[in-house]
Amino acid sequence: MGLYHFCLGFSLIYGFWRAVLCDQEGFLSLYCGDGRSFVDSSNISWVPDDTYVSKGNITAVNFIEGSSSSQVPVRFFPDAQERRKCYTLPVKNMSSMVLVRPQFYYKNYDGLRKPPAFFVSLGTAITTTVNLTISDPWVEEVIWAVTKETLSFCLISIPDGGVPVMSFLEVRSLPEGAYTSGMEDFPNTSLRKCYRFNCGYSNGSIRYPIDSYDRIWDADHSFSPSLLSSEFDIPLPLNISGIKESPPLAVLQSARVVTRKNVLTYNFPLNKLGNYYIVLYFAGILPVSPSFDILINGDVVSTNYTVKNRVASVLFFARKGIQSLSITFQNISFYPQVNAIEVYEIVGIPLEVSSTTVSALEVIQQSTGLDLGWEDDPCSPTEWKHIGCEGSMVISLELSDIKLRAVSPTFGDLLDLKTLDLHNTSLAGQIQNLDSLQELEKLNLSFNKLTSFGSDFDTLVNLQILDLKNNSLEGTVPESMGNLKNLHLLNLENNKMLGPLPQSLNRESLEVRTSGNLCLSFSSSTCSGFTGNTSVEVPQVTILIPKKHSGHNQGAIIIGTIGGVLCAVLFIALSVLIYRRRRKETEVKTTRTATEMRNWNATRVLSYKEVKAATNNFKKAIGRGSFGFVYLGKLPGGKLIAVKVRFDQTRLGEDSFINEVHLLSQVHHQNLVSLEGFCYESKQQILVYEYLPGGSLADALYGSNSKKIMLSWVRRLKISLDAAKGLDYLHNASNPRIIHRDIKCSNILLDSEMNAKVCDFGLSKQVLRADATHITTVVKGTAGYLDPEYYSTQQLTEKSDVYSFGVVLLELICGREPLSHAGTPDSYNLVLWAKPYLQAGAFEIVDECLKGTFALESMKKAASVASRSVERDASQRPTMAEVLAELKEAYSIQLTACN
Repeated sequence: MGLYHFCLGFSLIYGFWRAVLCDQEGFLSLYCGDGRSFVDSSNISWVPDDTYVSKGNITAVNFIEGSSSSQVPVRFFPDAQERRKCYTLPVKNMSSMVLVRPQFYYKNYDGLRKPPAFFVSLGTAITTTVNLTISDPWVEEVIWAVTKETLSFCLISIPDGGVPVMSFLEVRSLPEGAYTSGMEDFPNTSLRKCYRFNCGYSNGSIRYPIDSYDRIWDADHSFSPSLLSSEFDIPLPLNISGIKESPPLAVLQSARVVTRKNVLTYNFPLNKLGNYYIVLYFAGILPVSPSFDILINGDVVSTNYTVKNRVASVLFFARKGIQSLSITFQNISFYPQVNAIEVYEIVGIPLEVSSTTVSALEVIQQSTGLDLGWEDDPCSPTEWKHIGCEGSMVISLELSDIKLRAVSPTFGDLLDLKTLDLHNTSLAGQIQNLDSLQELEKLNLSFNKLTSFGSDFDTLVNLQILDLKNNSLEGTVPESMGNLKNLHLLNLENNKMLGPLPQSLNRESLEVRTSGNLCLSFSSSTCSGFTGNTSVEVPQVTILIPKKHSGHNQGAIIIGTIGGVLCAVLFIALSVLIYRRRRKETEVKTTRTATEMRNWNATRVLSYKEVKAATNNFKKAIGRGSFGFVYLGKLPGGKLIAVKVRFDQTRLGEDSFINEVHLLSQVHHQNLVSLEGFCYESKQQILVYEYLPGGSLADALYGSNSKKIMLSWVRRLKISLDAAKGLDYLHNASNPRIIHRDIKCSNILLDSEMNAKVCDFGLSKQVLRADATHITTVVKGTAGYLDPEYYSTQQLTEKSDVYSFGVVLLELICGREPLSHAGTPDSYNLVLWAKPYLQAGAFEIVDECLKGTFALESMKKAASVASRSVERDASQRPTMAEVLAELKEAYSIQLTACN
């Protein structure tokens, strides 16, 4: 027997310590403000918090008052007024539910006797307000559903609330599926502990290692009706199967049972009106099976509830909009009992801002070269500085007095913006990269160095206020401004603009401010002949009304008048001579340029009259790009053409147009749209291309369903293969090599047999050396397709085209656009959403139209090259030649499978 008991004791001890060691795999215990690691009396391992918390904080150690031996660490955050101070807690390898338990001590560590108050948040939710004037220390517990690899825990200052402090922070895994029953009406919430009682137990609190999840179960004697009930503590074996919360047996083996009356009631004070979650545990530790009704705040929530002998059970209740809580157990047979009670406040978790928006804002912060304090979510639990939110949408951004120098394409990813204030941010050149901000209502670009209207304002249909005062804008106001029907203030004061204003802006609902310009008016005659050149002053002729003076004075007046008239005549003659000379020089230059163009092997040089005839006076517009409108035309021989007419307001220089024609005249490939001719007359810059009747790939993917049905997987692969061949030619076979810079579905055109050709590469940058890159401040690109590495390097390379083409491949695979507000915020950005799925071989995100029609190996090959093409690090992307080779393999595999 002695040996038996020894072995049994050894087994129990071994099992206990084995359980302890295994349990702590789901534990994280941070000792805040002290660099020590240690193991406490419960065998819990504690580590310093340095690697988990925002840097730049100050630490201090505090001795607990009235004790010479105990001490508590204190980390305090004097700069928390400027930003949230956050801990990043790793929860990747934990269960789906975790318990987070911070402890806050003040204990007059600073000698000021001013305990602080501050907010505490988990993720996007403010879970509580810590007020150390009420309780010092203060302990919180929150149950949180894990959705990411890390969890953000933050301290947020309250004005005049003092300096936030932190002493201990514990994270514990909870059983899978625990604390979710009965919560169907409360999605996206967390649970903040109000009470957790071990009913009928009077020997203090129970926690780890008795509770392997380290929940703290307090004794209930402060709330129990002690004169009416008795405590029972019976260590009886129990069946607890089916209880996901896995309460410890020691908790279930004690109970409070009514003995003198038929009713047992607990009254719990609640701090505030809210929604609450109640968990009631029962266990048959008595030889009888009592039945009773259960009431919450007087309402019957369960009738004739029976506790079976040696069986444990649990009930869950969620109550909306209550400010006090009473739980009553009313006798039916034998005596009502309860073994444990948990009460939680239900805390809503605000939706996170879309990953697309967060990524864009992080890039913008990086481009400023400043630390704006932008961490975690922009809108919740509190808004970032310079940011305004509406729910989980960033609707305003104010970055005045910060040197931006340019509006980068990443601004175009802030699709929900209603207010954008970039005044006095050193912006220069064209207004650009704002086309996609269709929700924008207020745009302030004043006090900058902008010189021209570059953005397509047509898309800003909700714009109400546009402030462009105190810039260097030149030329005229674009006609497209008149399409902004909601605009009620256009401020153009103190620029260098000249000419008539569009009549479409001349309406009662719109105030146009033009003072401080050379000449801006709704009347075309007002500025007629005015050049804005003030370097030569026109002589002023003054005619005085004659009065009765001596003959000598009258003679002087007449001579002065005649002299002034002669000066005016001489000035006019000189101006006419200069004008004629300049006009002749321009005509000679134009003739010489046109002659040079004829030697560039362009198919034909067209006159403006011929172009008008071919397009029936520009009757049918079939598209629009950054260069201008595209019209359908027909040459005398019957060949259909696409005629691209430059916008007057684009301010494209003569050299840029010549560069485009020269470049296009040298590029010939079956998968590149070919140049048929051009027109270059005094005020006309027109390019004539071959016409492709199949429209664009974007039309086929996102147009009518009939077109999309035609796009089988093998056809999509053929289209991607064609486009890759065209881009490979630009990168590796043309001389000079060319970076396209604007690869997207709308720039891949289809002929009548669905063969693909790449277009719109005329204004691409030429790469003259084998290792050359192009550094630019004006990027030709489209939000959702643009290389993310550009934002930090300001360099465009062939790998930038690879990234954009990778996005096109993702579109072909998934059948959705690069940026979309459909679905959840994490799915708004195609690259961020699709890439993890495809890398994991999870093809459930493949376009519904393709389900069951593709060969798995073909899809794997295409998905692999698409995923690698959109790597954030350009060095990790394949070359276009490598992309082409892998697409050929994918296409070949699919063809073999079809046969």
